[in-house]
Amino acid sequence: MSIDVEYTYRTFGPMVMRRCRAMLRDEDAAADAMQDTFVQVLRHRDRLESTALSSLLYTIATNVCLNRIRSRGRDRSQPAGDVLDTIAHSDDHADRILTGHFLDRLFAEQLENTQAMAVCYYLDGMTLEETARTFGMSVSGVRKRLRTLRSAGVARAAA
Repeated sequence: MSIDVEYTYRTFGPMVMRRCRAMLRDEDAAADAMQDTFVQVLRHRDRLESTALSSLLYTIATNVCLNRIRSRGRDRSQPAGDVLDTIAHSDDHADRILTGHFLDRLFAEQLENTQAMAVCYYLDGMTLEETARTFGMSVSGVRKRLRTLRSAGVARAAA
């Protein structure tokens, strides 16, 4: 069954826009990311399930924003502080750069939805229950993923 993209856009567009704004902290970039999110839905509407659309859209928007953040990080014309401020709210420029490099290395070894879970839980302040519901997992599954991520972070920091 195909997803009605127009209905989905009208219904969930504001939620997706809030998510993109929260992650990108730039109105124009957020609007572009929201559009890209719905382009993804449009491209794959025949393969997507219409159940739990809010969770699906939240995950797609998170991934689109994470990809934009990564791309900006690779773009040397983009100030590093602007990219990393989304991840770490430190006032120290050197801390933002080091944090960004550390997170890039840490996330490179993780599943993409584990990255999105970490953003939802640690940055957006979602509870374990909300995070689990968003990703269609059990609370213990989310807890295990985050514990594994933390363990990897501790190991990386010690190395």
